[in-house]
Amino acid sequence: MVVGRFEGVSRYRLQPTPAQERALLEHCGHARYVWNLAVEQHAHWKPGRASAPGFAEQCRQLTQARAEHEWLRGGSVIVQQQALKDFAQAMANFFGRTHRRPTWRRRGRGEGFRIVAVTAGDVRRLSRTVGEVRVAKVGWVRFRWSRAVPDGVKSYRITCDRAGRWHVAFAVIPEPIPAPGTGEVVGVDRGVAVSVALSTGELLNAPTLRQTEKARLRRLQRKLARAKRGSNRRGKVKAAIATLKARETDRRRDWVEKISTRLARRFDVIAVENLKIAGMTRSARGTVEAPGGNVRQKAGLNRGILAAGWGRLVERLEHKAPGRVVKVNPAYTSQRCSACGIVERTSRESQADFRCRSCGYAGNADVNAARNIRHAAGHAVSARGGPPLGGPANREPQRDLLLVG
Repeated sequence: MVVGRFEGVSRYRLQPTPAQERALLEHCGHARYVWNLAVEQHAHWKPGRASAPGFAEQCRQLTQARAEHEWLRGGSVIVQQQALKDFAQAMANFFGRTHRRPTWRRRGRGEGFRIVAVTAGDVRRLSRTVGEVRVAKVGWVRFRWSRAVPDGVKSYRITCDRAGRWHVAFAVIPEPIPAPGTGEVVGVDRGVAVSVALSTGELLNAPTLRQTEKARLRRLQRKLARAKRGSNRRGKVKAAIATLKARETDRRRDWVEKISTRLARRFDVIAVENLKIAGMTRSARGTVEAPGGNVRQKAGLNRGILAAGWGRLVERLEHKAPGRVVKVNPAYTSQRCSACGIVERTSRESQADFRCRSCGYAGNADVNAARNIRHAAGHAVSARGGPPLGGPANREPQRDLLLVG
């Protein structure tokens, strides 16, 4: 759930009863149905035709549909209207060129709905580890009270992942982490072999599945390939795979939260490369007329990039340290020597080793790239009001770059 530029980060594990779970799934089905109808309406629009109905018109159509269909009238109007509101926001994001066009929702994928107009009495604590939230037409649903629920909650979203786990996320505006005031600038280089390299020399890796878990995942995937479509056995195997995938995702999210908090507390300015991750992870399969090459290798690289959490790390840094994240041009950061500033392609001898052909500086290649990112950010901050970033990257080393150690 996104509210402005902030994300609903107060997420808790729901513990519904079987009857409540069936009611929650019914809400998810209504929200999915309304969303898909809105997608279908906009899919029929062509240049020259009248514009597709907006949010107000769709709400009027929803009122008529609820009057005609008893099964739809039996659901929550809040859930159904908020599905339309979410679609309107998704279309606004698409036209604003910040997100892709909203697509169809499928049962079992991205299940969830949103509740608004939440009051203080709709959330209460029962014990040290148990709380309750009131859900329209469901009643009080328990959740694990892992931390205090923020004050001033106005809405929340309930979701169900592929592993069948229910969560409730309260939409709040988190307080930014104050800068330490030391004036320190850090460069952050994101990679695949090393998830994050800092200009201070630290190398950090995002956690993944353990070797035993990876071996079990491979066995389950082979079993899934042999299972008959639509069989109960295939459903059980898919649920087991989803559980392992959810475990890996949880570990990566926890790691991103901890690393982003640590960086926001330690440094005044955090410099990262301005990477176009969506383009970098695009498939190399091509088309039937022009098939791509090295498809399997590119698919492995895409999985490595996504598993490192590149995009989420920068997103959380911008949430926790607004105005202190500087994005620099990524050109030649891995080929430039951080000691003398000379750009030489052969200086990067391997994935981990960098040796300058000019001054003889040798060190870790990822740390060298992180220091170049830090230098570029420091130069940009000190030259506010001067020429913008993004000029010629392969240029003679400047004096201020030579003086930075």
